[in-house]
Amino acid sequence: MNTIINTKIPEFKVQAYHKGAFKTVTHNDLAGKWSIFFFYPADFTFVCPTELGDMADKYEAFQKMGVEVYSVSTDTHFVHKAWHDASETIKKIKYPMLADPTGHLARSFGVYIESDGLAYRGTFVVDPEGRIKIAEVQENGIGRNADELLRKVQAAQFIATHPNEVCPAKWQPGGKTLKPGLDLVGKI
Repeated sequence: MNTIINTKIPEFKVQAYHKGAFKTVTHNDLAGKWSIFFFYPADFTFVCPTELGDMADKYEAFQKMGVEVYSVSTDTHFVHKAWHDASETIKKIKYPMLADPTGHLARSFGVYIESDGLAYRGTFVVDPEGRIKIAEVQENGIGRNADELLRKVQAAQFIATHPNEVCPAKWQPGGKTLKPGLDLVGKI
């Protein structure tokens, strides 16, 4: 098993449903910005709308941090629009909903379930240089928490601008960080 941490995101070009319109999104759209890829199994399901609604509730906070959120499923952009039109929860979404019907993105991020044509719940944080800094994949029955993801992105952004420091467990912005060195070995 190989890690994808610090690897570059793949080149891609997909359709998306965003702000009431269809648009094309490519890897070039991510250049110079922090991004989150939020893979989920399928539209019109059960856990998925709870997660996407949770992300919609935190979207403004992510935007203030300069982060774009991209939800991704193997549904088409037409299905994304139909779900948006049918669900009060999904109507809250302001971030782009990427369509990956060929599974190219899901395969590239290692979350594609070949036998089902769906994606696992995968969360990937990408830095402005296009490198994956956080990668989490979980079983599809387990929902994610946007508050915890927000904290992790804050930590990733902090260490990107403070390369000689690290964020300990439960770190919050403004909290104490650590400066790795021989003097800390065995003292924590």
